[in-house]
Amino acid sequence: MPPTDPRRLAADLRRLPTLPLGTEGRGPERRDETGAALAFGRTHEVCGPARATFAAMVAGALGRRDAGGPVLWLRAPAVEGGAAPDGLADFFAPQRLTLVSPRREPDVLWCAEEALRSGAVALVVASLAAPVRLTPVRRLHLAAESGAEAAAAAGGAPPLALLLTPGDGGSEGVESRWRLAPSPSAEHGWVRGGRPAWRLERRRARLAPPRAWRAEWAPDAARNGPLRLAPVEAAPEGAHKIRPGPKDELNTTTAVGLLSAAYSSVCISETY
Repeated sequence: MPPTDPRRLAADLRRLPTLPLGTEGRGPERRDETGAALAFGRTHEVCGPARATFAAMVAGALGRRDAGGPVLWLRAPAVEGGAAPDGLADFFAPQRLTLVSPRREPDVLWCAEEALRSGAVALVVASLAAPVRLTPVRRLHLAAESGAEAAAAAGGAPPLALLLTPGDGGSEGVESRWRLAPSPSAEHGWVRGGRPAWRLERRRARLAPPRAWRAEWAPDAARNGPLRLAPVEAAPEGAHKIRPGPKDELNTTTAVGLLSAAYSSVCISETY
């Protein structure tokens, strides 16, 4: 089999349709930057304390572009907690959601692969206890490509797959890796009725550089989607980790993070 031409591969990937995650405001213009979007028919990884919220946002974005098909949410046995439909209702209609908890770890990726290949599911979310190796990710990519063909034959949109992993992620061969973490609201957080906010980071992607946004949830201005994105400086790797202060005083950053994390926690029955 002849080797793949990198330039041809890049051209093929650029032709993939994408799903914008929100409405992006103007920021510093750079020729090499692209917006916050996910390529259809591919597998993406999401890490960070609000990774379940990210998946809910993607499901909502799919629903707003007439691609709001079923959402299959898989949970590995070693993952504590699970998706809470009441919390997810702020982002998308819960009747689209199917929750599955396989008894064996390998069955999670098998279920995801078969669902993607069928083309009958708009979004497959796999909540995992550890990053995924290269071979299973490649199988998910191939299954999503087959599902895209099946969905096109039925007049639907290509499926998407999200791998929710702990820590900083690290799955091999994914199309892109994202991190979502709670951020203080501009109106002093949910305690005073402010808009929920997060820091969204694109850690890696095949055809886009690392980039970061401040994301705010504004359901009262949902004409182009309720998620508002404003570009910010991308933090160095590991800069998001909080360094504990002295034992006799509460770290201010930690306190703000605990408060703003409450909104993200409603998307899961137990935090993990």
